[in-house]
Amino acid sequence: NNDSEIEGVSNILLEILKQDIAPDEIAIFVRSEAQMPRARAAFKQAAVDWTELERTSLAPPGKVALSSMHLAKGLEFRVVIIMACDYDIVPLAERIENAADESELEEVYNTERHLLYVAATRAREQLYITGVDPISEFVEDMGI
Repeated sequence: NNDSEIEGVSNILLEILKQDIAPDEIAIFVRSEAQMPRARAAFKQAAVDWTELERTSLAPPGKVALSSMHLAKGLEFRVVIIMACDYDIVPLAERIENAADESELEEVYNTERHLLYVAATRAREQLYITGVDPISEFVEDMGI
């Protein structure tokens, strides 16, 4: 459930920070603004300073970055945590339901898969992907 995921991510953050990794070398990505409260709750539980990234900003020293997957391209962090990879969030159920035909549905799946892939490849050293059961089928596709 959400509470378990929040607790798990909070624990991951605390363990990472015990290593020789600065907070600004860590990022949490979520699918969209709708999942941001889960990440914010993990930061609060871990008592970790964080900042929400804007389109062209980087995390200031001493703060973990929070962003949607859409802003991940071009960024790089030692550690990336991707939260809320639930089956109905990645791919986004609403996009699937609104697909007009098979061709559009295939495009939705491709762009959603690419969105997760781009966020995952922002990690130089460590990648964590979390979600609420059942987890996204794309996580299995990635072989993680």
